[in-house]
Amino acid sequence: MNSLLTTVMLVLVTSFSTMAVKASGPPAGEGSYEDLIDLSNEFVMWREGDHPSRAFLEEDSQGHVISALADNRPAAIAARLEALGELQRRMSTMNVAGWGRSRQVDWLALRSRLDQQEFLLRLARPWARDPGYYVDRMLWLTFTDLPAEAEARAGLIMELRSIPVLVAEAKEVLSDVASDYADLALHNLRHSDGVGHGHPRRDTPPAGVLGWYEDLLARAKLEQPELVTDIEAARDAVLEFDAWLDQRRPHWNAPAGSGKAAFDWYLKHVKLMPWTSDELVVLGNRELDRLWALYALEQHRNQSQKPLLPAASAQQYEDLIAATDARIRDFLKTQEIITVPEDVGRLDTNVPWQVRPQGRNFWEEVQYRDPSPDHLHAVIPGHRFDAVMARRSNHPIRQDLTSAARVEGWATYLEEAMLQAGLFEDNPRVRELIQVFGIFRAARVPVDVWLQSGQMSAAQAVEFWMARVPYLDENVARVDAEIYLRRPPGYGIGYSVGKLQVERMLADRKRQLGDAFILKDFHDYLMTAGRLPVSLLRWELTGIDDDVSKLWSREPLPLN
Repeated sequence: MNSLLTTVMLVLVTSFSTMAVKASGPPAGEGSYEDLIDLSNEFVMWREGDHPSRAFLEEDSQGHVISALADNRPAAIAARLEALGELQRRMSTMNVAGWGRSRQVDWLALRSRLDQQEFLLRLARPWARDPGYYVDRMLWLTFTDLPAEAEARAGLIMELRSIPVLVAEAKEVLSDVASDYADLALHNLRHSDGVGHGHPRRDTPPAGVLGWYEDLLARAKLEQPELVTDIEAARDAVLEFDAWLDQRRPHWNAPAGSGKAAFDWYLKHVKLMPWTSDELVVLGNRELDRLWALYALEQHRNQSQKPLLPAASAQQYEDLIAATDARIRDFLKTQEIITVPEDVGRLDTNVPWQVRPQGRNFWEEVQYRDPSPDHLHAVIPGHRFDAVMARRSNHPIRQDLTSAARVEGWATYLEEAMLQAGLFEDNPRVRELIQVFGIFRAARVPVDVWLQSGQMSAAQAVEFWMARVPYLDENVARVDAEIYLRRPPGYGIGYSVGKLQVERMLADRKRQLGDAFILKDFHDYLMTAGRLPVSLLRWELTGIDDDVSKLWSREPLPLN
């Protein structure tokens, strides 16, 4: 707790200069809250493509129906920007000043999603800057189980026939390619990453996207030969794209990321965070040092304890997962940590059993020793449980909004929070694994900033992490660098910084309520209030508006 208070004080000091900025208040127009609900529904349609401004490619050159591809040519993007601008204009004319706090929270949350789309359309532009935008679409169809019947077969054929159209659009639209993006795309086309997020199990993972097409083709020749022609045509288009990228790679030297000014804009307007990118670097490095110190102290404390050894078989690992799930659920109930509805059953696991020729990756090194760290983070009461509760929401606006920093911040908070609450009193070596997870989360914060601001390349991010994270392997490090460089900006900071925001909110609420504070009520609020930016949830729950008061003003997106 002392470390948490020190961190909060550090942020308050470094943020002092920004507090003097005069902030405007909410709009005081004519539009009602019902108008906001209507606009939210329209935005969902716009985002999902069921809107006149969204154009799609739906046939190949032979007139075959394909799985629809977003039309990202300049005219189509201009139409989307025009429609988005109209939604933004309508938001600005609403009488938000006359609404209660919770409805003002809804307005700010929805505005942030519109701002995210503007950032995507005007600045991020992955269809023009990132070949991986197309490579991602090429991969997933290769995982289809064969033989495919009826609708599954028809859908697979449409997906296969979309690939040559996708390649043609990519060659037309990719005009401002960043070197890091190009290198990552070429790597993913040709090499297995040794991680396999969502990939089917293979004794020897196929070599990249091209390898997965060969895998699909080999299976089709044995199980569904009528698909061979379409699979070969799709594979040949992917091969053509690989050769096209390789030929042009020497001429692509544009920077990746978003640039520092744009990233700071994104932090305020989209992520609704109270800190600048420079302040986040301070926070991240402070967390990294704090967790390394705790890791050292924990190892010293546990030096007489037997080390945890990785599970030796799939069955032993499955038994560990089952025991972990039962222990966590019992702890959540008996210690009154959070409400888990009786109908929430088994929620699977994030890290399946895999024997790799090159040895275990980072996640497996931790989870095979004890599944608790990622079970808390990704299963219960983390991601999977969080998603179950979110699907039960019928809020007219919040049910359609998700803040990545709220999702990852909550899951990361749970790791250390459950340690502090006593879950591992009889499992001291597991506390070391919790610290290892936290170290990796914290190390992402400065790197995420440096990737987005152009101060660090993906290769340099891998080198930085490998020197600072126990058990980390190069494949997991590279995949993480790619995720945080290529996803919407700031995803990597969401783990540790979102955790700090949840802890700050917890501290505020405990100070407000004193002995009347109930931890279960606090956690239940987070599960039912919607997965909104934590700054908004903090204001809604506590009434403390020091963060939100700075969010009403809106600056233009810096494009240079």
